[in-house]
Amino acid sequence: MGESRALEPDEWEFWHSWMQAQRLLVNELDRGLQQAHGISKAEFSVLITLHRAPGNQMRVGELAESLGWDKSRVAHLLTRMEKRELLIRTEGASDGRRVGIGLTAEGLRVARSAVVSHGENIRRSFFDTLAPEQAAAIQSWSRQTVGRFDAQDDDRGPA
Repeated sequence: MGESRALEPDEWEFWHSWMQAQRLLVNELDRGLQQAHGISKAEFSVLITLHRAPGNQMRVGELAESLGWDKSRVAHLLTRMEKRELLIRTEGASDGRRVGIGLTAEGLRVARSAVVSHGENIRRSFFDTLAPEQAAAIQSWSRQTVGRFDAQDDDRGPA
């Protein structure tokens, strides 16, 4: 194993600035979803994932996996969203258990309007502030980082 190296003060400052920028950006985008549509970022993720799914519905386990969340987190969120009539539980074909989840007409309406305004907020808060070279560098680094961690997950096998 290689020798451990402590971060230099300028590296700590860079890291702190990076984390603070991410936190502020995420908070701003969350605030926009909440104010315009009354939904959280997590609820937006569920709505958009279902909106992209065939028939606007999925099995709950597939939804959890696609979001990278554990099933209990998804279950609690789905219950709250169902009470607000954004989602409806669907039954399994063979045994009648309620194992699926789908968008209601209201959920579809919110998803469609939220994707537009959220996209506008992302553009205003993120893309419009970057020079093309900055955007290219961030995109390249992001793809590299995702690839590296995906490869590590593949090496570890199923959880």
